[in-house]
Amino acid sequence: MHDKVVDIEQCFYYFRENPIWMISEAQFQHELDLIIANAVREDVGDGDHSSLACIPASAQGRAKLLVKDEGIIAGVAFAQQVFHYVDPQLKMEILMDDGSSIKYGDVVFYVEGSSQSILKAERLVLNAMQRMSAIATKTQDFVSLLDGTDTKILDTRKTTPGIRALEKWAVTIGGGENHRFALYDMIMLKDNHIDFAGGITKAIQKTRDYLKEHGKDLKIIVEARNLDEVDEILRSDGVYRILLDNFDYDDTREAVKRIGDRCLTESSGGITEETIRTYAECGVNYISSGALTHSVYNMDLSLKAV
Repeated sequence: MHDKVVDIEQCFYYFRENPIWMISEAQFQHELDLIIANAVREDVGDGDHSSLACIPASAQGRAKLLVKDEGIIAGVAFAQQVFHYVDPQLKMEILMDDGSSIKYGDVVFYVEGSSQSILKAERLVLNAMQRMSAIATKTQDFVSLLDGTDTKILDTRKTTPGIRALEKWAVTIGGGENHRFALYDMIMLKDNHIDFAGGITKAIQKTRDYLKEHGKDLKIIVEARNLDEVDEILRSDGVYRILLDNFDYDDTREAVKRIGDRCLTESSGGITEETIRTYAECGVNYISSGALTHSVYNMDLSLKAV
């Protein structure tokens, strides 16, 4: 891995090269800006009085991001943005990029500049990177289980409130793909929508009328609970993907056969690391899993003065 010294003021954004397709770059950056500003507000308040009390404002320091675990590192580019927000004069020497495999004892980067500024940014950087790295690692584990198939792994909206952008970013770093970002960038008609609307056909038609009336170009995903619902969905036009919810293997294979190339297919609901491969071999295009973001243990990372 190449070493590079990065002026935080000129930091790049990972997603420019690895786009999170469901929202614009501008919207994604706005989400990151909100996360950083709110996290610093929450943590710093009217000042980091521990540092202000015993460290001179003129003190300069250097610290390293030390790995005490193994997996996939994620959040390096986000750390750049945090350090820049706290103090544009901070500089980073990056040794390992987002998506790199890491092991115990690795040093991911060095940061240097005002000691007070490094300490002010420390907890936000660690909290974010520990969680993002755990998600990226779990995602890559799932991706590896699908190796040799044409099925891709998707995340869900089952994310930590307030930091969805970070968690979905981490999924892409781990080799997964993002489902819709929120309620506004894709239509997803689930069981409750269908029941409240009076059935599948009515729900789809009302949705298409709504999109036309409001001039919105949003893809439509419809959930099916059984094969009869798959057949009913197929009688309507304009459906981008059918979500096969809690189908067993046999019904999944049959659904894929009936759907053909009419639209894309997605399996979801209780799929585990033990069953994901078999569902993929049923021929679905996507498998979505909330476990990528809601069932991870933070990676052990620390920021140490050097």
